Amino acid sequence: MTIRLLNCFTCNARFADWKTGLVCLIVETNQGLVLVDTGIGTADYAHPTWFTQLFRVITDMPFDPREAAVNQIQELGYQPQDIRHIILTHMHFDHCGGLPDFPHATVHVHRREYEAFRDQRGFLSAAYIQRNIAHCPDFVLYENAGEKWFEFDAIRLTGFEPEMYLIPMPYHSRGMSGVAIQTGNGWFFHCGDAAADFRQSNIPEWTIRFFLGPYMPRLRQFRDAHPEITVTASHMFLDYFQEKQ
Repeated sequence: MTIRLLNCFTCNARFADWKTGLVCLIVETNQGLVLVDTGIGTADYAHPTWFTQLFRVITDMPFDPREAAVNQIQELGYQPQDIRHIILTHMHFDHCGGLPDFPHATVHVHRREYEAFRDQRGFLSAAYIQRNIAHCPDFVLYENAGEKWFEFDAIRLTGFEPEMYLIPMPYHSRGMSGVAIQTGNGWFFHCGDAAADFRQSNIPEWTIRFFLGPYMPRLRQFRDAHPEITVTASHMFLDYFQEKQ
């Protein structure tokens, strides 16, 4: 079983030395290839929304269409239709903008996140771009059912081998969830936007708590207690992707 790690959205801070990409994963499963998050898609490059344009002003984005997941997947020798399933940590524009590039994929997401996307209530709803699901993908929605993965509340994604779980951690969005994936020698735990890059000490804790929520201390403690588990956040610094090439 192979997990490939991609950077599908480089977005750098203008006023701090924070240069980050966005972690997307390609996972080989018994149901075909699974993509975890999509980054922004080809439509975002060709016809950026006002929200994407805003991000281009307030951050330093290379805005390189070669980073689109569909283009990287084809560089690896796959075709878009080879992606049979997409798991979303949440549905902000930079995590699901690539959905239209994979119109035949089944999309797996927490029900509360899907409902938040459709409700369009509150300031942060601006990050939910409705055209990303205009192609009417087949959704599988998940709810908490009392399961556990280690000490975390968890929801097993039915029918997949290796085992995969959504780990609900709402705050950054109403249905934000990490994704835990069983590997040949342990687990890969992608925390999504519930955490910042664990390797960095120059990100103020108050900033992490304000934007991402209260989970960082617990997740850091879990990572330190389980060195055998690979733990990532959505926006890892660029040197992490270079190390994994």
